[in-house]
Amino acid sequence: MSESPRGPRVGIKGPLLFSAFFAVITFFAVLFFASGGTNKGLRFDLAFSGAGIAFIVCLVAAAMLSMSYKENADHLGKGSGINLRSSDRAQPRSEGGDGGAEGTDTHDGDPSSR
Repeated sequence: MSESPRGPRVGIKGPLLFSAFFAVITFFAVLFFASGGTNKGLRFDLAFSGAGIAFIVCLVAAAMLSMSYKENADHLGKGSGINLRSSDRAQPRSEGGDGGAEGTDTHDGDPSSR
């Protein structure tokens, strides 16, 4: 994929194939289920209508998802936020003094307030 000023270039082939796949599945499903039994004929009108609707809905959904694509900012992968690795923040604890209390947090003893 080549980079453009607006971001990575998204091809049209993927969303079209995705939409066509679901349109074909919808076509055969509606053709089979809308007939109403073996005594009645196949309903091609409903099958083509269902396939067209499925194609358009899937294509619009894929286009909206591809337009909303945005790269994450570079600083998000550095580990500088609240979810640090435990090996980076683990410090040896002193033995004694506070009676075995965990850390030096000044909470009221309620574990849900942490």
